[in-house]
Amino acid sequence: MKFGPVPVTEAVGHVLAHSVQLPTGRLRKGMTLSEGDVAALAEAGFDQITVARLDTGDICENDAAEALAKALVPDPKMAGLHLSAPFTGRVNLLADGPGLACIDAAAINRVNHVHPMITVSTVPCWQRMDREGMVATVKIISYAVPGAALAQACEVASGALTLQRPTLTRAGFIETLISGRAEGTVSDKGYRMMQGRLDRLDARLSDPVAVPHRVAPLVQAIAACDDELILILTGSATSDPTDVAPEAVRQAGGEIIHFGMPVDPGNLLFLGRISAQMVIGLPGSARSPAVSGVDWVLERVICGLKVGPEDIMGMGVGGLLKEIPTRPQPRRPKN
Repeated sequence: MKFGPVPVTEAVGHVLAHSVQLPTGRLRKGMTLSEGDVAALAEAGFDQITVARLDTGDICENDAAEALAKALVPDPKMAGLHLSAPFTGRVNLLADGPGLACIDAAAINRVNHVHPMITVSTVPCWQRMDREGMVATVKIISYAVPGAALAQACEVASGALTLQRPTLTRAGFIETLISGRAEGTVSDKGYRMMQGRLDRLDARLSDPVAVPHRVAPLVQAIAACDDELILILTGSATSDPTDVAPEAVRQAGGEIIHFGMPVDPGNLLFLGRISAQMVIGLPGSARSPAVSGVDWVLERVICGLKVGPEDIMGMGVGGLLKEIPTRPQPRRPKN
């Protein structure tokens, strides 16, 4: 593509580089100039105009953006994504429903190294998406790009974007009570906050169950829960892998996959399993609507992703999240 001024009389068929206001109306940048447009420019006193002239083999911005978007998502229905119509060299890739953005970062980097005018921007991998949320945008910066470069970008882009949809639809909620709380009553705030998290992924919480903060009654409550996922919110923070909640999971026939995480708030979360049921021991930050380590693990489990120690221990970079105002022990205690 050649970019620069040309005599108005030679501008027919070229792309207008900058918008021009004429007495008869506005000619917008990016449009292909017709004979009528050129006549209007000449009548308004223009003797030259800045245009983009496509070389042989160049692909115009909208066609290029659409081709790359289709390469990124060759089967939109299967990927759980849909494409916007191309405009000004841009195509947005949007989520069909709630889920997690699955990004092949290496493929996206390869695309962005092909040609500086061919770009793809995405949300972080595993970011929770709402319906119609923008997972990525393709932007062709110039008015056209070489066809060979576009072909290379499309080749390395193949299938780099998908949406990981929820696979679990229901979770049980058990809260342990410390002395002073009436047996059978649950913290409305904790239950509401967790239901709000599940709502965003089209899942539901079963009716809450409350038991004393002791191993034996918690084992009984766990055994009685037949939900796909069990959430345990303890009245006293879990501070050791042998504390009440992890020990109750073991005595109920399960195992603790991992305790603790390098995400703050959320350090005291634990992850377990009882046969096919997953168990998440919730830290106190679950009672806040703010994003915490709870969200990162919960979302992956609900969307059917395997979560193990390596996954959790790899969450530290970016894991220093916003402080929760109600935190009992703030990061920076008041003097």
